Amino acid sequence: MTTDNSAPAGGSIMVVGGGISGLTAAIEAAEVGYEVFLVEKEPSLGGRVSQLKHYFPKLCPPTCGLEINYRRIKDNPRIKVITMAEVEKVDGTAGDYTVKVKISPRYVNENCTGCGECAKVCESEISNEFNFGMDRRKAAYLPHTMAFPFRYVMAASMSSDDREKVKNACKFNAIDFDMQEKTIDLKVGAVIWATGWKPYDATKIDNLGFGRYQNIITNMMLERLASTNGPTQGKILRPSDDKAPGTIAFAQCAGSRDENHLPYCSYICCMASLKHATYLRAQYPEAKIYIYYIDLRAPGRKYENFYKKLKEDENIFFVKGKVAEVSEEDGTGNITLVAEDTLTGNKIKQTVDLLVLATGMQPSASVDKPNADLKFTSDGFIVNDFKKGGMFAAGCANKPADVVTSNQNATGMALKAIQTLVRR
Repeated sequence: MTTDNSAPAGGSIMVVGGGISGLTAAIEAAEVGYEVFLVEKEPSLGGRVSQLKHYFPKLCPPTCGLEINYRRIKDNPRIKVITMAEVEKVDGTAGDYTVKVKISPRYVNENCTGCGECAKVCESEISNEFNFGMDRRKAAYLPHTMAFPFRYVMAASMSSDDREKVKNACKFNAIDFDMQEKTIDLKVGAVIWATGWKPYDATKIDNLGFGRYQNIITNMMLERLASTNGPTQGKILRPSDDKAPGTIAFAQCAGSRDENHLPYCSYICCMASLKHATYLRAQYPEAKIYIYYIDLRAPGRKYENFYKKLKEDENIFFVKGKVAEVSEEDGTGNITLVAEDTLTGNKIKQTVDLLVLATGMQPSASVDKPNADLKFTSDGFIVNDFKKGGMFAAGCANKPADVVTSNQNATGMALKAIQTLVRR
């Protein structure tokens, strides 16, 4: 789309979700002249991409894509960003919706400069959900290093003593514990649902031991361990003893392509594990990496070439077989896994230092179902009804997708939303 400063057809667009798809949809619509409300339930924009070390196809760090989008949002007065907000209900029809939005208190106003003096004096701690609970953070916290807006958050659980301390430490009168939850109604002509995805809950996969054994982690946990702003400042270490792993196994399709869990292929898991193998290889040149898979899927020429390059690594082993069960070795914390090599028919029993579960993507809308007139697949993805129009799903709210595909799709949904307003 090209920028057009002339007044377009009337009406506003709401984008629900501030991940990479939501950012793209909001910017594309705003840059052709439409007012956009960008609603995000977390304290910061960025979504899953902000949790990655690198993302395909160029293996860029999150700053590569997020910073330019943040700049475009800052420079565009047509985009109204509302964080810590959730859509409670959507009423109306295409071209004329009333959206009820609940906004939770941040306890920090726009005076915040991000100086961090509040965190220095705060002694209360909470689990760090950005790092999937692998560490703890102060109850006065910046969501992450690339937070937008770049403002601190005061956790509601902060002790009364700490509340007094952080208020006294703030030189800018930015902390306000009198803030209350509020609900607002917004009138919009179209809604783009860019609600993204959640990592599938690995504790539900009983046979793979997540939650019982410390040295079994998920693929997104590994992503955070590898990130320089993660719990180990980028060093991939075993959770049980903070030692460097010498042998690492990946269990593909952990909960995906399984009628008891997620019956579909999550599209990204194979390439994510191959990417993680490069993280490990960069830190531990002599480590041995085993990838247990049903089918390795590398969609597209670039991904296929990436896969071929890794197959040339003499310390990366691909085993066609699904991990069936796991146990912990007494005294070492090592993980013993059992699988069947479907090419040879042999049963494999192997002990490794670390096991990574390549869990699939579950649409967030399947867990937190929007209160709106939407159609869903049996798996919880939002179905786009272009004939009815008005509301559209972008990115992983519609189907499993990588970053590039999500961005392309979000641009298309921005156009569909604009067409809804033009046709009024």
